Amino acid sequence: MALPVYFAPMEGVTDSIYRRVHKAHFTGIDKYFIPFISPTQNLVLTPRERHNVSPEYNAGLRVIPQVLTKNADHFLWAAQLLYDMGYDEVNLNTGCPSGTVTAKGKGAGMLQHLPELECFLDAIFSRSPMRISIKTRIGFFSPEEYDLLLEIFNRYPMCELIVHPRTREEFYKGEPHEDVYLAAAKRTKPPLVYNGNLFTAEACRAIEEKSPETGALMLGRGLLANPALAQTYAGGAPLDKASLRAFHDDLLASYMAEYPKNVVLGRMREVAKNICCGFENAHKPLKIARKAGSIPVYEDAMTRLFEEYELQASPCFSPD
Repeated sequence: MALPVYFAPMEGVTDSIYRRVHKAHFTGIDKYFIPFISPTQNLVLTPRERHNVSPEYNAGLRVIPQVLTKNADHFLWAAQLLYDMGYDEVNLNTGCPSGTVTAKGKGAGMLQHLPELECFLDAIFSRSPMRISIKTRIGFFSPEEYDLLLEIFNRYPMCELIVHPRTREEFYKGEPHEDVYLAAAKRTKPPLVYNGNLFTAEACRAIEEKSPETGALMLGRGLLANPALAQTYAGGAPLDKASLRAFHDDLLASYMAEYPKNVVLGRMREVAKNICCGFENAHKPLKIARKAGSIPVYEDAMTRLFEEYELQASPCFSPD
């Protein structure tokens, strides 16, 4: 039996519209994680953040909001706000590798300062109104850091620990340190979730077989390239051009109904970049789509993609 699958929070892509459209076309996702909100001294959500976590825009979905902060009081403020909206779980981001994030000591930047991390965790776990899960990397500079990190994480009653087995310095380059993850899995007390380079159903099954301690999988880039990946892993229908085009066209129409055309183009260029990974030699339509200055030019490029290019037998994400 397939493990539960979570859709990773992909900043700038998996907004509330994307999540709803994906759910309407494909199965296999147990939880959709909402891209992070980042509380500030003002203790107010931006309009975009509020829209993204608003229950009315996530109806029918099991969604988990994520918070990015190094300030325990800010985290607790966000947790209370989300709890009052009806959420029962919040995810702490200690894994974002972005330089602008880590320079402020947030995201994976928290992994550099373990005493401060412990103080932060002490505060939020003693006062949070709801369950907390944590998404992390295995270190900032080196995989060897994970032994100490895991000792810390094991002390707290988190509902899940989601591990991306790369360091912050590695970003998304190279292969994840699967050996580090597998060795540490046997010593991990919280329920464990694996995240990292799960681009095919076979890769998902391999982790399932290698690590009986793993209770769920989190997929990100693999689902952007193949929106049916979780569905296929669970034994459902594989991706085909008809289902992919229906998803794409529904997503475009949904964005057009909500956003100005320039915003729609920005969102759909990113969508095109990812789904083109699953086609054979689709460089030309992708180039046109990503440079399109108008919706008609973008649509023409994607029509050409769907009508003239072949979907791979096993479409999957291809790292640059």
